[in-house]
Amino acid sequence: MKKLPRLIVVLLTLFGSVTYAQNVAGNWQGSLNAGKELRIVFVISNDGGTLKATMYSIDQGAQGIPATTVTLQGTTLRITIAGISGSFVGNLNANESTITGTWTQGGASLPLVLNRATTETAWAIPKPPKPIAADTPAVFDVATIRPANPDMSGKIFTVRGRQVTTINTTVNDLITFSYGLHERQISGGPAWAGKDKYDVTGAPAGQGLPTLPQMRTMIQQLLADRFKLSFHRDKRNLPVYSITVASGGPKLTRNDSNPNGLPGLLFRGLGVLPGSNATIDDLASVMQSAVLDRPVVDRTGLPGRYDFMLRWTPDETQFAGLDVRVPAPSNSVDAPPALFTAFQEQLGLKLESTRAPVEVLVIDRIDRPSEN
Repeated sequence: MKKLPRLIVVLLTLFGSVTYAQNVAGNWQGSLNAGKELRIVFVISNDGGTLKATMYSIDQGAQGIPATTVTLQGTTLRITIAGISGSFVGNLNANESTITGTWTQGGASLPLVLNRATTETAWAIPKPPKPIAADTPAVFDVATIRPANPDMSGKIFTVRGRQVTTINTTVNDLITFSYGLHERQISGGPAWAGKDKYDVTGAPAGQGLPTLPQMRTMIQQLLADRFKLSFHRDKRNLPVYSITVASGGPKLTRNDSNPNGLPGLLFRGLGVLPGSNATIDDLASVMQSAVLDRPVVDRTGLPGRYDFMLRWTPDETQFAGLDVRVPAPSNSVDAPPALFTAFQEQLGLKLESTRAPVEVLVIDRIDRPSEN
């Protein structure tokens, strides 16, 4: 009989946690004042006792961002989203209709109150834009090429609305991006191809949002039409970095929300790379184009797309691809680890130096761009 009260306490504790997990499921919405009002929706589900969530910033786009972790301890809800370096911590009120908390992203914290949505009050979540049909020619209907701002640093490849945009990019940048190469895999060509910088804006001929392969093909066509690029291919044995799976297995969050969508890989500072909806090949591409001094080869065999957060302390050999100077490393005990350690500890992947035969693009002709 003496054991019965303890057993009852254990059962009440277990059933209490399950009840909270069930009752927090649903759509939660609130406005975030980040200079302007942004409507935020969290869609929370309970999958066999495991909480999952997808975040929508419905005034910034229709693509949902899966949460990396979701926990509910007592009345405290915690949601982390590695792909955008964001997190929410809030407290569920007694009647389970409101969660009062704080949204944190990029070192800034803002209050965010989420209300449980009903059929009558729920904000409509925009449907993702349809991709350009696969059988539509991947070409620009209209494209402009302008000299970049000489005071600009870094470089950007992105899609804004339907427009494909590159900012502060050399011809070599356009070649490496569109053909998936490192600059060491370009042979020949004039010096200006690696120095003169341009901003490119192009509207696709087809209706819809271009996929990454379509975006690459459009820029390939632009290089041929406007820069008169012609080349032939070769194969050479070069120093490379290979990405493999570490012994403990990958530490990545699978993202199946938008298999045809563009990956999100935009640095939030030197050594701070959130990834969303990205393949390992996408990760290899951004590492070789922006960070490392040689080609990067994906040898993981991991299919699909993932969300992750990679933080490391860069050294002076890195980020030459962004044309920025890396400051001296901090001696703080809280400083992130070096890149190779961060890959293994944070992603469950290994980045190793080796040699491998890789494709080389040998330029036969390249001209400065024709008039818009």
